[in-house]
Amino acid sequence: MTASAAAVAGPEPDLIARREGAAGVIRLNRPKAINAVTLEMFREVDGALDVFEVDPDVSVILLEGAGERGLCAGGDIRALYESSQVKGDLGKILWREEYILNARIAKFAKPYVAFMDGIVMGGGVGLSAHSRHRVVTERTKLAMPEVGLGFFPDVGGTWLLSRAPGEIGTYFGLTGQTMNGPDAVYAGFADAVVPSGKLAALREALTKVRAGASSSDVETLIDGFATGKTSGPVATLQPQIDAWFAHDRMEEIIGALQRDGSELAQRTLQTLNEKSPRGMVVALRLLRLARASASLEECLVREYRAALQVFASDDFREGVRAAVIDKDRNPRWSPPRIEDVTPAMIAPYFAEIGADELVFNKAK
Repeated sequence: MTASAAAVAGPEPDLIARREGAAGVIRLNRPKAINAVTLEMFREVDGALDVFEVDPDVSVILLEGAGERGLCAGGDIRALYESSQVKGDLGKILWREEYILNARIAKFAKPYVAFMDGIVMGGGVGLSAHSRHRVVTERTKLAMPEVGLGFFPDVGGTWLLSRAPGEIGTYFGLTGQTMNGPDAVYAGFADAVVPSGKLAALREALTKVRAGASSSDVETLIDGFATGKTSGPVATLQPQIDAWFAHDRMEEIIGALQRDGSELAQRTLQTLNEKSPRGMVVALRLLRLARASASLEECLVREYRAALQVFASDDFREGVRAAVIDKDRNPRWSPPRIEDVTPAMIAPYFAEIGADELVFNKAK
């Protein structure tokens, strides 16, 4: 296409959904923003699933990201920040629709494959890590860094993290540290490590699966491209992580780290000291409640209640300001210390919200 022809055609849409052979392909298409997801994109993913679910020629769903940097860096944080600044309702609307979509992906009838190559964070985790077949690579950098924004791991993150081995999920949820591909498999966020150089061949194979292919068929196909690696660096650290994070109060976790004189403990302590004290307390309680939960939906309902409180909070606006708006990396948290976070401050995050409760009643 010539430059003039491209100008006439206009820019590509932020989300591309089309059938390629037997695959219903959903491509997040904002490469300059590492495919950060907007409300409209969530709605378009949902609409694409409507079409692909009933199309007899679509045997498998494939989620991928445009560009070389990653599947998705998360939700459109700047838009949420701007709405929060003016007491708008974007958080209430976006998270409701996003969380319902997360639950839908987890139960989608046809095999759903996510290519989790490069950066995968926040909302990108919600679109991929609940799918049936989760493919990571040697380039994967997966994280849920929300506590650094005065928030907590949402999009069903508390469900996933609470089911990781030992206290691995608590560690990742509170520190926001990055998982590589094998770490993600070990932590239960992914299923197979496929070399990035083989993704194109795997993609081609997925477009040629037989009609009515089962999840078992797709799993066998993916395994033919996979390295077989099931654990990364974090697995070797589990004894220390379990000892530090096997507590139900942030003060006790901080104390365990302070008593350990190792370099790793002190680095971990420094990381926690940079996070929102209120965000960490809320996140830890959500993770502990998730352990006793029976379903992803139960966790999403709880996350939605807490998210609405976060959206109205100074910590969220301050965290986004420091990380995304001014980029000074110097948030001024309220309160600034763990010991100043009171039960009264935390209670509203867990209170029922009446007519605003998240309900999974969308007929599909």
